[in-house]
Amino acid sequence: MAELSEKTRDALMRVATSTLTGALNRRGLRSMYMQEVWPIKEGIPRMVGPAFTMRFIPSREDRDGPNAKGPRSNIQPQAMETCPPGYVLVVDSRGDARAASAGDLYIGRLKARGCAGIVTDGGLRDSDGIFKTGLPAYCRRPSSPPSPIVHHPVDLNLPIGCGGVAVYPGDVIVGDADGVVVIPPDIVDEVAEEALATTLYEEFAEEEVANGRSLTGLFPVAGEDAKRDFEVWRKRRG
Repeated sequence: MAELSEKTRDALMRVATSTLTGALNRRGLRSMYMQEVWPIKEGIPRMVGPAFTMRFIPSREDRDGPNAKGPRSNIQPQAMETCPPGYVLVVDSRGDARAASAGDLYIGRLKARGCAGIVTDGGLRDSDGIFKTGLPAYCRRPSSPPSPIVHHPVDLNLPIGCGGVAVYPGDVIVGDADGVVVIPPDIVDEVAEEALATTLYEEFAEEEVANGRSLTGLFPVAGEDAKRDFEVWRKRRG
């Protein structure tokens, strides 16, 4: 899997997912924002990293119940041990949050190994413990019941769906207070560069609005005066 350049990672850590969705939309990619997936709590760090995926199917009592025959699947703990440092574990839980997709011990292991975050369109348990790990975590909602009640893990690092978005291993995952966006790796450098330029202009525009400037000719379409003032502002900031 190709690694993110430091320049692109730094840019993605500075830009909002709202700005990224705009850049993706201009390239014809309109379904890259995960639906019904939010930060586990306010105040978690921003998240940037390539995707490492895990997929659940519905559990079944003869395989996952208390009287199941044969050994239990080791795919879930294996995901916590093999997701590469700097990557985001993205879990396909079929949008089903009746039982947790992971808890604080699994997520603590991801944190200890240097992973960048976890995303599921299902539930997460032990919310306070997850928050204490410091690892960015996104889910549909908190859910206390253990995974096997609803979920059976079947494979790692294959294409999945999460929050209504197709996620391929190596896609770049970005999360902030608004949610999670998926960026194809072949365009991530140009998307990050464009989003950073847009972010700088929006910071300028926010200052101008706060100082009483009209939106006309400023945003969403910049007029010549605004472009000239922006260049002065940018040079002044260095």
